[in-house]
Amino acid sequence: MNRKARAVWQGTGRDGSGHLTTDSGVLSTTPYSFKTRFENERGTNPEELIAAAHAGCFTMALAFQLQAAGFTPDELATEATVSIEKEGEGFRISKSVLSLQARVPGIERAKFEELARAAEKNCPVSKVLNAEIAMTFTLT
Repeated sequence: MNRKARAVWQGTGRDGSGHLTTDSGVLSTTPYSFKTRFENERGTNPEELIAAAHAGCFTMALAFQLQAAGFTPDELATEATVSIEKEGEGFRISKSVLSLQARVPGIERAKFEELARAAEKNCPVSKVLNAEIAMTFTLT
C-alpha cells in the first residue's frame, strides 16, 4: 500500500510559499510557508501534519488493541503535540506528546495502560519518528 502527497514551493525559504495536495483530496492546494510553520499565519506546516498523523495512527492502533482484548471504547480522543527545535544549522522534530482522553466501559486502569503503551510503541507513525515519544491519558 502506498499513499501520496505533493508539495509545490515557489520563492525563497523565508519569503516563498507553497501548497500541499494529497491523492485523497483531503489536502487540496493547502497553503504552507515560513509564516505558517514558525509564526501564526493561517495554513498548515509539516509538524502539524505529523501531529495529525501521529494522533490518528495511535488512536486507531489503540482501538485495535482494545478490540483484541474484548473492549469497545465509547470514545478515544488524542491530541498530539510535536516539538521542533534548532539543531546545528537546521531544525529537528525532537518530541511528540500524545494526550489521550478515553471512555472505555469495564476496563481496569492497569489493563488500559498496558494496551495504550503497546499502541504508543507499535503504531507505524511512532515507529518512523526519530524523536522522543511520550503519552499521558485520562480514563473515565
